[in-house]
Amino acid sequence: MEKSDVRQFIENEKAVLLYFYSDQCAPCVSLRPRVAALITGEFPEMKLELIDSVANPAVAAHFGVFANPTILIFFEGHEQARLSKYVSVSQLKEVVERPYHLLFD
Repeated sequence: MEKSDVRQFIENEKAVLLYFYSDQCAPCVSLRPRVAALITGEFPEMKLELIDSVANPAVAAHFGVFANPTILIFFEGHEQARLSKYVSVSQLKEVVERPYHLLFD
């Protein structure tokens, strides 16, 4: 995965969530399926991209991600929110909900 591919993906989609993780990070492993379920269930128009920070260090560095898990939320190509380390699904839902519904409703 190249950083230019990720950047192009963000610019081509209206709503994107980048989930940076490491398989050695226990919170990353437990949170990942819950984030995926939230996005597919509550925000179906949002695109989810899972990025392994260990396998893709240049991509993580390009986006200023130095801790796992880190979630970046983009609407219309612009970063709207950044959550890192101690992230709850309810907190993520609260952050995404308003801008998502303004864009898609």
